[in-house]
Amino acid sequence: MSSARQEASTVDPTRVPVIVAVGETSGRGEPVGVEPMELITRAATAALQDSPTSEPWIRRADSIALCHIASWAYSSPAAALGRKLGATPTDVFDAPIGGQWPARLLDRAASRIASGESTVAVIAGGEAQASMGALVKAGREPVRDGGWSADPGGPPTFDLDQLGSAAMQEAGLITPVRIYPLFESRFRFEAGLDPESRLAECSDLYAEFSVVAEKNPFSWNGRARTAADIGTPSPKNRIVCEPYPLSMNAMPFVDQAACIVVTSLAEARERGVPEGDIVFVWGGAGAEDSVDILDRSDFGRSSAMEDAMDRALRAAEIGVERLDVVDVYSCFPIVPTLATRHLGTPKSLVPSVTGGHSSFGGPLSSHSLHSITASVREIRGGKSCALVHANGGYLTYHHSVLLGGDQHPLGYVGNPEPAVLTPEPPPRAPVQDGTLVVETVSVEHSRQQEPNQAFLVARDERGRRVAAQTAPGDKASARALSLYRTDPAREIIGTAVTVDTIEGNIRVRSSE
Repeated sequence: MSSARQEASTVDPTRVPVIVAVGETSGRGEPVGVEPMELITRAATAALQDSPTSEPWIRRADSIALCHIASWAYSSPAAALGRKLGATPTDVFDAPIGGQWPARLLDRAASRIASGESTVAVIAGGEAQASMGALVKAGREPVRDGGWSADPGGPPTFDLDQLGSAAMQEAGLITPVRIYPLFESRFRFEAGLDPESRLAECSDLYAEFSVVAEKNPFSWNGRARTAADIGTPSPKNRIVCEPYPLSMNAMPFVDQAACIVVTSLAEARERGVPEGDIVFVWGGAGAEDSVDILDRSDFGRSSAMEDAMDRALRAAEIGVERLDVVDVYSCFPIVPTLATRHLGTPKSLVPSVTGGHSSFGGPLSSHSLHSITASVREIRGGKSCALVHANGGYLTYHHSVLLGGDQHPLGYVGNPEPAVLTPEPPPRAPVQDGTLVVETVSVEHSRQQEPNQAFLVARDERGRRVAAQTAPGDKASARALSLYRTDPAREIIGTAVTVDTIEGNIRVRSSE
């Protein structure tokens, strides 16, 4: 026996967290109209059927945690799921909004099992944005006409500060489709790539993702696409915000749900779960960056992402070479790009086991639950170690978790509480008439497929950061800041532009 296995054999099996059952459901190809809690219940039922034993894992759950549901409001979805499944948990947790929560909730469940606070934990989540959209389009009322829950019912509310800081909102930086391209453009510039070369990289990556999605029975689109199809703008694949066409944006209008059951190694063995069906939760790590993206020191990287992945690997005492499964959050191509470049994973290792948000589907805060369930299937199929990365906000909240086919020598080595990074923010200034050096920019296109509005982050003559937007429909200014100007060889990032301020917006007077 190796020293590692000798060490593992001394770990109390009641303190070793494992996944024993997973379930997923997708409404693709089915009539729309099902509400989120029904989808989640179906995923939980699928998890029960996934277990090779007759053990009623979910009814025995002492902990139930649910990811945030955006498509419909429930007063306490975790408690509601428990009632539906006959469970009486002492710990119920309804996570706030954020794509990082599936990995963090798994780490939380594993930590509670390792400490003896919990014996059986359930983590679930799902969305029914496709059904919700179809009901609204058909003029049907979900409660009256669809039988959806009225507890309390209706679309969930959110605070304005969830859109970003006051400075971000003033500059129009309030949606993912506008903000992630800011990181994309700065990364491209720092990597020394021209827009066409970088777009080709993104197209190749998402074409690989689509092949994965085609093989995933729970994907929403499920159709392999070529890089040319993904990367070529067209009326059906219009550019949303440069440089991303629609095919590189997350697809939230889906009906999908997933469920995971976590227990201890001792429980799994006592209840007769075959060794080949047990997947070990080694642990994870999280990190949070500044909520205000204008306080970030650099748009070309994500320090919080790097920290979350690095600390998870260090705690497990492994290197990247041990990973044979990697799934990185992929709401936009910049996220898996930053992760894989930092990790140094080989190009042969596609960083998705679901197929990504654009092809598999992007059920908002619960997407990475599907990444975890798919990784479990990969490990059951013979893979040895998986890293799942989950991201929330605007590259703000990160959590990574490691799964293994064998027990880690130290048992559980995770930490569900994220590190909070506090970098020194750059000096900032209000926008004024004058010359600005472009730090990064995002240009939104109209449905007529032309630049319509720009969102600029720049430095003034004193090196202070400035954020501003052009007026909607000021096509001349948007075109002046576009990646796709008349001369594509001219780089917009790092160049100087002269602007005038008009009613809180900027108008580009000239550019170098």
